[in-house]
Amino acid sequence: MAANVRLSERMRELGLTQEELAEALNRAIEQITGRYGTVSVRTIYNLVTGKTRWPQAKHRLALEAVFGCTAVELGFTPHARSVNRPPTSAGSPYQEEEPVLRRSFITSTSAVALTTLGAATTATAAGRLGQSDVNRLAARFTLIVAHDNTSGGTFQVEETALAWAERVLTLQRTRTASQRVRGQLYGLAAAFTGSALWAAIDGGRLDRAQQHLSQAVSLAGLSGDPSMQFRIWGHAGALYRHLGQYTNALAADEAARRTRAARDPLYASLLHARTAVHHADTRNRQAALKSLGFAESALHRADTQEPRPAWLRFYDSAEFHLLALTTTTTLGLWAEAEAHAHQTLARLRPDLKRNRALTHAYLAHAQLGQGEPELAVATAHRIPAPARHGRTARLLNAFGRRLHALAPEAPATRDWFEKELV
Repeated sequence: MAANVRLSERMRELGLTQEELAEALNRAIEQITGRYGTVSVRTIYNLVTGKTRWPQAKHRLALEAVFGCTAVELGFTPHARSVNRPPTSAGSPYQEEEPVLRRSFITSTSAVALTTLGAATTATAAGRLGQSDVNRLAARFTLIVAHDNTSGGTFQVEETALAWAERVLTLQRTRTASQRVRGQLYGLAAAFTGSALWAAIDGGRLDRAQQHLSQAVSLAGLSGDPSMQFRIWGHAGALYRHLGQYTNALAADEAARRTRAARDPLYASLLHARTAVHHADTRNRQAALKSLGFAESALHRADTQEPRPAWLRFYDSAEFHLLALTTTTTLGLWAEAEAHAHQTLARLRPDLKRNRALTHAYLAHAQLGQGEPELAVATAHRIPAPARHGRTARLLNAFGRRLHALAPEAPATRDWFEKELV
């Protein structure tokens, strides 16, 4: 059993761990099928070590989407029956399954309408952009989302997202495509620009974020995609909040509410939860708590099995409680904030490492607000060093100031500052 050296090299080029590749493949499968994939770290181990010489069709499509090349180029070897089959018109040496099997796989999904891969490849070879190009770019977008979920708003995520947005726009300018495909490409350009916008917000680079916002709004409008328009207005609200422009943040919420996407209870729940945060910033306690109630009610009504865009997958009961935690922290409702923090930690997916760090930072504030500096410091110390940047770093800096103000002589305060200064 020979290891798959090519796959390992490509993973190193992208800086992907086996866990991150599994996440990226599952998100690519979600783009293709409308259902999040079931690829595990063990699956990736089998691919890398050569135990799996020819992945199943769904996994091959996802691998090709993530890496932007064929399965053969990734070091996989087709089964003998595939090798002996004559090449297709697209020039592929394997063209994995017979057309009936491939069509069966594709048409069994409800989220994404795909042409057959052979037809899409032929169109691309002729200089025309096709659905396969859209799917590959969409898989790249899900990979950026996965990196952001893990590391937060790093400059690398921002720059990578911008580079892909420019690549999409270059394709728009230089290649022919149907109107449907062009709309999807504008949506992807908005998606990449929105990810750059979000990374800049999360990392505190607000001047750069403001530069990205107008481009993202324009591209989302050109796409005609209500879901993407909803996403960008949500990012706009977050930016205005960090700029201290709370009225503008609420106006961005209202713009999101006017999109067709907001009719979906899951989108509506996310919108109400964000609005609660913005009402809390204006110290409107009654409106904030009322919005949280609306958000919770809508979340209970939402059909979580309904296919939705991959970017929305972050919103679930854990994210609701994190937004409720943000709201109650801003209002100084420390007991309620601690309860929401524990609910978040109990429900949070393992891959959302940035949100876990944020939750612990908020929890430390809540515990300090209830007169427990020792417990608060112990909680803050649980945040790993790589996660202490962006919003998490700002929360920890504020925590240090509050700790010094509320318990200047406590041993826990001395312990905190001694370790922070090391």
